[in-house]
Amino acid sequence: MIYLDYVATTPLDEEIRSTYTKLLTTYFANSDSAYAPGYEVSRLIEQSRAHIAKLLHVSPDELIFTSCASESNNTAIKGTAFQYMNRGKHIITTAFEHSSVANTFKQLEEVFGFDVDYVSIDSNGHLDLKELESLIREDTILVSTMYVNNEVGTIQKIAQIGKIAEKNDILFHTDAVQAYGQLLIDVKKENIDLLSASAHKFNGPKGVGFLYIRKKIPLPEYIHGGKQERNHRAGTENVPGIAGMGKAAEIAFTTREYREKEIQQLRDYLIRRLQRGIPYCRLNGSLTNRLPGNCNISFQFIEGNELLLLLDEKNICASAASACSTGDTSPSHVLTAMGIPEKLARGTLRLTIGYQNTQEEIDYTVQCIKEAVEKLRENAEDYRRYKETFPCNIM
Repeated sequence: MIYLDYVATTPLDEEIRSTYTKLLTTYFANSDSAYAPGYEVSRLIEQSRAHIAKLLHVSPDELIFTSCASESNNTAIKGTAFQYMNRGKHIITTAFEHSSVANTFKQLEEVFGFDVDYVSIDSNGHLDLKELESLIREDTILVSTMYVNNEVGTIQKIAQIGKIAEKNDILFHTDAVQAYGQLLIDVKKENIDLLSASAHKFNGPKGVGFLYIRKKIPLPEYIHGGKQERNHRAGTENVPGIAGMGKAAEIAFTTREYREKEIQQLRDYLIRRLQRGIPYCRLNGSLTNRLPGNCNISFQFIEGNELLLLLDEKNICASAASACSTGDTSPSHVLTAMGIPEKLARGTLRLTIGYQNTQEEIDYTVQCIKEAVEKLRENAEDYRRYKETFPCNIM
Protein backbone atom coordinates (compact mmCIF):
# COMPACT_ATOMS: atom_id res chain seq x y z
CA MET A 1 0.00 0.00 0.00
CA ILE A 2 1.16 3.54 -0.82
CA TYR A 3 -0.35 6.01 1.62
CA LEU A 4 -0.62 9.60 0.35
CA ASP A 5 -3.32 11.06 2.57
CA TYR A 6 -1.33 12.38 5.52
CA VAL A 7 -3.56 15.41 6.12
CA ALA A 8 -6.53 13.09 6.69
CA THR A 9 -4.66 11.16 9.36
CA THR A 10 -1.17 9.85 10.07
CA PRO A 11 0.12 6.43 11.14
CA LEU A 12 0.97 6.05 14.80
CA ASP A 13 4.68 6.50 15.41
CA GLU A 14 6.28 3.22 16.54
CA GLU A 15 7.74 4.77 19.69
CA ILE A 16 4.32 6.17 20.60
CA ARG A 17 2.66 2.83 19.91
CA SER A 18 4.88 1.23 22.55
CA THR A 19 4.17 4.01 25.06
CA TYR A 20 0.44 3.90 24.34
CA THR A 21 0.19 0.13 24.82
CA LYS A 22 2.09 0.30 28.11
CA LEU A 23 -0.19 3.04 29.41
CA LEU A 24 -3.30 1.04 28.55
CA THR A 25 -2.19 -1.85 30.73
CA THR A 26 -0.12 -0.20 33.46
CA TYR A 27 -1.54 3.26 34.13
CA PHE A 28 -5.26 2.53 34.16
CA ALA A 29 -6.15 4.27 37.43
CA ASN A 30 -8.48 7.28 37.48
CA SER A 31 -6.43 10.48 37.74
CA ASP A 32 -8.85 11.86 40.34
CA SER A 33 -8.35 8.89 42.68
CA ALA A 34 -6.81 9.55 46.09
CA TYR A 35 -4.14 6.84 46.01
CA ALA A 36 -0.66 6.39 44.52
CA PRO A 37 -1.62 4.98 41.06
CA GLY A 38 -4.11 7.82 40.62
CA TYR A 39 -1.47 10.40 41.56
CA GLU A 40 0.94 8.86 39.03
CA VAL A 41 -1.67 9.07 36.25
CA SER A 42 -2.36 12.69 37.18
CA ARG A 43 1.38 13.38 36.98
CA LEU A 44 1.55 11.90 33.48
CA ILE A 45 -1.31 14.13 32.34
CA GLU A 46 0.31 17.27 33.69
CA GLN A 47 3.69 16.25 32.28
CA SER A 48 2.17 16.02 28.79
CA ARG A 49 0.36 19.31 29.29
CA ALA A 50 3.60 21.05 30.28
CA HIS A 51 5.44 19.63 27.29
CA ILE A 52 2.84 20.69 24.73
CA ALA A 53 2.60 24.11 26.38
CA LYS A 54 6.35 24.61 26.11
CA LEU A 55 6.27 23.91 22.38
CA LEU A 56 3.53 26.52 21.97
CA HIS A 57 5.30 29.03 24.25
CA VAL A 58 2.34 29.14 26.63
CA SER A 59 1.60 28.28 30.26
CA PRO A 60 0.33 24.73 31.02
CA ASP A 61 -2.79 26.14 32.66
CA GLU A 62 -3.78 27.63 29.28
CA LEU A 63 -4.30 24.17 27.76
CA ILE A 64 -7.25 21.81 28.09
CA PHE A 65 -7.39 18.32 26.61
CA THR A 66 -10.30 17.30 24.39
CA SER A 67 -11.35 14.28 22.33
CA CYS A 68 -10.43 15.86 18.97
CA ALA A 69 -10.03 19.15 17.11
CA SER A 70 -13.73 19.20 16.18
CA GLU A 71 -14.54 19.34 19.88
CA SER A 72 -11.85 21.99 20.40
CA ASN A 73 -13.28 24.11 17.59
CA ASN A 74 -16.81 23.81 18.93
CA THR A 75 -15.67 24.64 22.46
CA ALA A 76 -13.72 27.70 21.33
CA ILE A 77 -16.28 29.14 18.92
CA LYS A 78 -19.51 28.45 20.81
CA GLY A 79 -17.86 29.26 24.12
CA THR A 80 -16.74 32.66 22.87
CA ALA A 81 -20.09 33.36 21.20
CA PHE A 82 -22.14 32.59 24.31
CA GLN A 83 -19.72 34.21 26.75
CA TYR A 84 -19.54 37.52 24.88
CA MET A 85 -23.00 37.70 23.26
CA ASN A 86 -24.05 40.53 25.57
CA ARG A 87 -21.28 42.61 24.01
CA GLY A 88 -22.21 41.68 20.44
CA LYS A 89 -23.44 38.90 18.16
CA HIS A 90 -21.31 39.55 15.09
CA ILE A 91 -18.70 36.89 14.25
CA ILE A 92 -16.37 36.48 11.26
CA THR A 93 -14.91 33.46 9.50
CA THR A 94 -14.05 32.45 5.90
CA ALA A 95 -15.84 30.51 3.20
CA PHE A 96 -13.33 27.65 3.14
CA GLU A 97 -13.14 26.38 6.71
CA HIS A 98 -13.25 22.77 7.88
CA SER A 99 -16.78 21.50 8.48
CA SER A 100 -16.32 21.54 12.27
CA VAL A 101 -15.91 25.32 12.04
CA ALA A 102 -18.27 26.03 9.12
CA ASN A 103 -21.16 24.06 10.60
CA THR A 104 -20.63 25.58 14.04
CA PHE A 105 -20.91 29.08 12.57
CA LYS A 106 -23.96 27.95 10.61
CA GLN A 107 -25.66 26.75 13.81
CA LEU A 108 -24.83 29.98 15.63
CA GLU A 109 -26.35 31.92 12.75
CA GLU A 110 -29.46 29.83 12.10
CA VAL A 111 -30.33 28.66 15.62
CA PHE A 112 -28.96 31.33 17.94
CA GLY A 113 -29.34 34.43 15.78
CA PHE A 114 -25.69 35.46 15.41
CA ASP A 115 -24.71 37.63 12.46
CA VAL A 116 -21.96 35.89 10.47
CA ASP A 117 -19.72 37.44 7.81
CA TYR A 118 -17.51 35.34 5.54
CA VAL A 119 -14.21 36.86 4.38
CA SER A 120 -13.31 36.25 0.74
CA ILE A 121 -10.41 34.05 -0.30
CA ASP A 122 -8.13 34.80 -3.26
CA SER A 123 -7.19 32.33 -5.99
CA ASN A 124 -4.25 31.03 -3.91
CA GLY A 125 -6.33 30.46 -0.79
CA HIS A 126 -5.25 33.53 1.19
CA LEU A 127 -7.74 35.47 3.28
CA ASP A 128 -8.36 39.07 2.11
CA LEU A 129 -6.93 41.14 4.98
CA LYS A 130 -8.40 44.44 3.78
CA GLU A 131 -11.84 42.90 3.52
CA LEU A 132 -11.44 41.45 7.01
CA GLU A 133 -10.76 44.91 8.43
CA SER A 134 -13.71 46.38 6.54
CA LEU A 135 -16.10 43.76 8.01
CA ILE A 136 -15.25 44.51 11.63
CA ARG A 137 -18.00 46.33 13.54
CA GLU A 138 -18.49 47.58 17.08
CA ASP A 139 -20.40 44.41 17.92
CA THR A 140 -17.82 41.99 16.43
CA ILE A 141 -16.60 39.55 19.08
CA LEU A 142 -14.73 36.79 17.22
CA VAL A 143 -12.62 36.08 14.13
CA SER A 144 -11.91 32.42 13.32
CA THR A 145 -9.82 31.03 10.47
CA MET A 146 -7.71 27.95 9.91
CA TYR A 147 -3.94 28.25 10.16
CA VAL A 148 -3.38 25.97 7.15
CA ASN A 149 -6.08 24.91 4.74
CA ASN A 150 -6.63 21.16 4.89
CA GLU A 151 -7.28 20.78 1.15
CA VAL A 152 -4.88 23.07 -0.72
CA GLY A 153 -2.28 23.54 2.03
CA THR A 154 -2.17 27.35 1.91
CA ILE A 155 -0.68 28.88 5.07
CA GLN A 156 -2.58 31.95 6.24
CA LYS A 157 -0.93 35.19 7.37
CA ILE A 158 -1.84 34.39 10.94
CA ALA A 159 0.24 37.08 12.66
CA GLN A 160 -1.36 39.80 10.52
CA ILE A 161 -4.86 38.46 11.18
CA GLY A 162 -4.07 38.30 14.89
CA LYS A 163 -2.81 41.88 14.84
CA ILE A 164 -6.05 43.09 13.23
CA ALA A 165 -8.12 41.25 15.83
CA GLU A 166 -6.02 42.58 18.73
CA LYS A 167 -6.18 46.16 17.42
CA ASN A 168 -9.98 45.95 17.42
CA ASP A 169 -10.25 44.13 20.78
CA ILE A 170 -11.70 41.00 19.15
CA LEU A 171 -10.89 37.42 20.09
CA PHE A 172 -9.00 35.41 17.47
CA HIS A 173 -9.36 31.63 17.12
CA THR A 174 -7.40 29.47 14.70
CA ASP A 175 -7.92 25.85 13.73
CA ALA A 176 -4.27 24.76 13.67
CA VAL A 177 -4.90 21.07 13.01
CA GLN A 178 -2.77 20.99 9.85
CA ALA A 179 -0.10 23.32 11.27
CA TYR A 180 0.74 21.98 14.72
CA GLY A 181 3.66 19.55 14.53
CA GLN A 182 4.74 20.80 11.09
CA LEU A 183 5.13 24.56 11.51
CA LEU A 184 6.59 26.65 14.31
CA ILE A 185 3.75 28.40 16.14
CA ASP A 186 4.12 31.16 18.73
CA VAL A 187 0.67 32.14 19.93
CA LYS A 188 1.91 35.22 21.78
CA LYS A 189 3.76 36.70 18.80
CA GLU A 190 0.88 35.83 16.47
CA ASN A 191 -1.78 37.27 18.82
CA ILE A 192 -3.75 34.01 18.93
CA ASP A 193 -6.33 33.80 21.71
CA LEU A 194 -7.65 30.28 21.02
CA LEU A 195 -6.02 27.43 19.10
CA SER A 196 -7.23 23.91 18.25
CA ALA A 197 -5.14 20.83 17.45
CA SER A 198 -5.49 17.04 17.17
CA ALA A 199 -2.92 14.33 17.92
CA HIS A 200 -3.65 12.01 14.99
CA LYS A 201 -2.48 14.69 12.54
CA PHE A 202 1.11 14.47 13.84
CA ASN A 203 1.54 10.70 14.27
CA GLY A 204 -0.19 10.56 17.64
CA PRO A 205 -3.21 8.51 18.73
CA LYS A 206 -6.77 9.18 17.62
CA GLY A 207 -9.41 10.35 20.06
CA VAL A 208 -7.41 13.15 21.70
CA GLY A 209 -6.70 16.80 20.99
CA PHE A 210 -6.23 20.06 22.83
CA LEU A 211 -7.45 23.63 22.99
CA TYR A 212 -5.28 26.58 23.94
CA ILE A 213 -7.21 29.32 25.78
CA ARG A 214 -5.31 32.51 26.52
CA LYS A 215 -5.30 33.46 30.21
CA LYS A 216 -8.14 35.65 31.42
CA ILE A 217 -10.50 34.52 28.65
CA PRO A 218 -13.48 33.27 30.68
CA LEU A 219 -14.92 30.57 28.43
CA PRO A 220 -17.90 28.79 30.00
CA GLU A 221 -17.88 25.11 30.91
CA TYR A 222 -18.62 23.15 27.73
CA ILE A 223 -19.30 19.63 29.08
CA HIS A 224 -20.93 19.64 32.51
CA GLY A 225 -20.23 17.17 35.27
CA GLY A 226 -16.97 16.86 37.18
CA LYS A 227 -14.24 19.45 37.56
CA GLN A 228 -11.70 17.99 35.13
CA GLU A 229 -9.65 20.16 32.79
CA ARG A 230 -9.83 23.25 34.97
CA ASN A 231 -13.64 23.09 35.06
CA HIS A 232 -13.86 23.40 31.27
CA ARG A 233 -14.51 19.78 30.33
CA ALA A 234 -16.04 17.18 32.60
CA GLY A 235 -15.18 13.52 32.18
CA THR A 236 -12.37 11.11 32.98
CA GLU A 237 -9.29 11.98 30.94
CA ASN A 238 -7.98 9.76 28.16
CA VAL A 239 -4.60 9.17 29.78
CA PRO A 240 -2.98 6.92 27.12
CA GLY A 241 -4.14 9.35 24.45
CA ILE A 242 -2.89 12.43 26.30
CA ALA A 243 0.49 10.89 27.08
CA GLY A 244 0.77 9.63 23.50
CA MET A 245 -0.02 13.09 22.20
CA GLY A 246 2.66 14.63 24.41
CA LYS A 247 5.24 12.16 23.08
CA ALA A 248 4.10 12.71 19.49
CA ALA A 249 4.51 16.48 19.91
CA GLU A 250 8.03 15.96 21.26
CA ILE A 251 9.03 13.77 18.30
CA ALA A 252 7.36 16.06 15.76
CA PHE A 253 9.21 19.16 16.90
CA THR A 254 12.53 17.38 17.42
CA THR A 255 12.50 16.01 13.86
CA ARG A 256 10.60 18.86 12.19
CA GLU A 257 13.45 20.60 10.35
CA TYR A 258 14.99 17.65 8.53
CA ARG A 259 11.65 15.95 7.89
CA GLU A 260 10.21 19.17 6.47
CA LYS A 261 13.09 19.48 4.00
CA GLU A 262 12.78 15.87 2.82
CA ILE A 263 8.99 16.04 2.51
CA GLN A 264 9.07 19.33 0.60
CA GLN A 265 11.65 18.00 -1.88
CA LEU A 266 9.49 14.93 -2.50
CA ARG A 267 6.38 17.09 -2.92
CA ASP A 268 8.10 19.38 -5.44
CA TYR A 269 9.29 16.31 -7.35
CA LEU A 270 5.71 14.98 -7.42
CA ILE A 271 4.29 18.29 -8.69
CA ARG A 272 6.93 18.61 -11.42
CA ARG A 273 6.32 15.10 -12.69
CA LEU A 274 2.54 15.54 -12.77
CA GLN A 275 2.66 18.91 -14.50
CA ARG A 276 5.18 17.77 -17.09
CA GLY A 277 3.60 14.40 -17.73
CA ILE A 278 -0.14 15.13 -17.84
CA PRO A 279 -1.70 17.90 -19.97
CA TYR A 280 -4.64 20.04 -18.88
CA CYS A 281 -3.89 20.09 -15.17
CA ARG A 282 -3.75 22.88 -12.60
CA LEU A 283 -2.00 23.08 -9.22
CA ASN A 284 -4.31 24.61 -6.60
CA GLY A 285 -3.13 26.84 -3.77
CA SER A 286 -0.08 28.98 -3.15
CA LEU A 287 3.12 27.98 -4.92
CA THR A 288 5.34 29.17 -2.07
CA ASN A 289 3.30 29.69 1.11
CA ARG A 290 2.23 26.05 1.31
CA LEU A 291 2.36 23.13 3.72
CA PRO A 292 5.46 21.03 2.88
CA GLY A 293 3.68 17.81 1.91
CA ASN A 294 0.62 19.15 0.09
CA CYS A 295 -0.15 18.64 -3.60
CA ASN A 296 -3.69 19.54 -4.64
CA ILE A 297 -4.11 19.26 -8.40
CA SER A 298 -7.10 19.36 -10.76
CA PHE A 299 -7.32 17.48 -14.05
CA GLN A 300 -9.70 18.70 -16.72
CA PHE A 301 -12.25 16.39 -18.33
CA ILE A 302 -12.40 13.81 -15.52
CA GLU A 303 -14.19 13.18 -12.21
CA GLY A 304 -11.93 13.04 -9.15
CA ASN A 305 -13.97 10.30 -7.48
CA GLU A 306 -13.53 8.05 -10.51
CA LEU A 307 -9.78 8.71 -10.46
CA LEU A 308 -9.66 7.74 -6.78
CA LEU A 309 -11.32 4.40 -7.53
CA LEU A 310 -8.73 3.58 -10.19
CA LEU A 311 -5.89 4.53 -7.83
CA ASP A 312 -7.41 2.42 -5.07
CA GLU A 313 -7.23 -0.57 -7.42
CA LYS A 314 -3.47 0.09 -7.57
CA ASN A 315 -3.27 0.21 -3.73
CA ILE A 316 -2.72 3.98 -3.68
CA CYS A 317 -4.51 5.88 -0.92
CA ALA A 318 -5.36 9.49 -1.79
CA SER A 319 -8.39 11.78 -1.57
CA ALA A 320 -10.36 14.35 -3.52
CA ALA A 321 -11.08 16.71 -0.63
CA SER A 322 -11.41 16.70 3.16
CA ALA A 323 -11.81 13.25 4.72
CA CYS A 324 -14.78 14.66 6.65
CA SER A 325 -16.61 15.29 3.35
CA THR A 326 -16.21 11.75 1.97
CA GLY A 327 -19.43 10.68 0.23
CA ASP A 328 -20.33 14.22 -0.78
CA THR A 329 -20.35 14.39 -4.59
CA SER A 330 -20.55 18.19 -4.80
CA PRO A 331 -17.39 20.09 -5.76
CA SER A 332 -15.09 21.19 -2.96
CA HIS A 333 -16.31 24.36 -1.21
CA VAL A 334 -12.65 25.28 -0.72
CA LEU A 335 -11.91 25.26 -4.45
CA THR A 336 -15.10 27.07 -5.41
CA ALA A 337 -14.36 29.73 -2.77
CA MET A 338 -11.00 30.21 -4.53
CA GLY A 339 -12.82 30.86 -7.80
CA ILE A 340 -11.99 27.56 -9.47
CA PRO A 341 -14.70 26.55 -11.98
CA GLU A 342 -17.00 23.82 -10.71
CA LYS A 343 -16.25 21.45 -13.58
CA LEU A 344 -12.49 21.70 -13.02
CA ALA A 345 -12.93 21.40 -9.23
CA ARG A 346 -14.67 18.05 -9.74
CA GLY A 347 -11.49 16.62 -11.25
CA THR A 348 -9.34 17.30 -8.20
CA LEU A 349 -6.90 14.96 -6.49
CA ARG A 350 -5.28 15.68 -3.12
CA LEU A 351 -1.96 13.94 -2.51
CA THR A 352 -0.28 14.60 0.83
CA ILE A 353 3.15 13.25 1.71
CA GLY A 354 4.63 12.07 4.99
CA TYR A 355 8.16 11.28 6.12
CA GLN A 356 7.61 7.56 5.44
CA ASN A 357 7.09 8.05 1.68
CA THR A 358 9.85 7.37 -0.87
CA GLN A 359 10.71 8.59 -4.36
CA GLU A 360 10.00 5.11 -5.72
CA GLU A 361 6.45 5.37 -4.37
CA ILE A 362 6.05 8.78 -6.01
CA ASP A 363 7.30 7.45 -9.37
CA TYR A 364 4.82 4.57 -9.22
CA THR A 365 1.99 6.88 -8.20
CA VAL A 366 2.65 9.36 -11.03
CA GLN A 367 2.63 6.55 -13.58
CA CYS A 368 -0.65 5.19 -12.20
CA ILE A 369 -2.25 8.66 -12.22
CA LYS A 370 -1.13 9.24 -15.79
CA GLU A 371 -2.61 5.93 -16.96
CA ALA A 372 -5.83 6.51 -15.01
CA VAL A 373 -6.34 10.05 -16.34
CA GLU A 374 -5.75 8.87 -19.91
CA LYS A 375 -8.26 6.04 -19.43
CA LEU A 376 -10.93 8.35 -18.04
CA ARG A 377 -10.40 10.93 -20.78
CA GLU A 378 -10.83 8.29 -23.49
CA ASN A 379 -14.54 8.23 -22.67
CA ALA A 380 -14.88 12.00 -22.21
CA GLU A 381 -16.59 13.59 -25.20
CA ASP A 382 -15.70 17.14 -24.13
CA TYR A 383 -12.02 16.13 -23.96
CA ARG A 384 -12.04 14.83 -27.52
CA ARG A 385 -13.71 18.00 -28.80
CA TYR A 386 -11.31 20.25 -26.89
CA LYS A 387 -8.23 18.36 -28.06
CA GLU A 388 -9.31 18.70 -31.68
CA THR A 389 -9.88 22.44 -31.32
CA PHE A 390 -6.87 23.54 -29.26
CA PRO A 391 -3.22 22.47 -29.05
CA CYS A 392 -2.20 20.51 -25.97
CA ASN A 393 -1.22 22.82 -23.13
CA ILE A 394 -0.74 22.71 -19.38
CA MET A 395 -2.91 25.06 -17.36
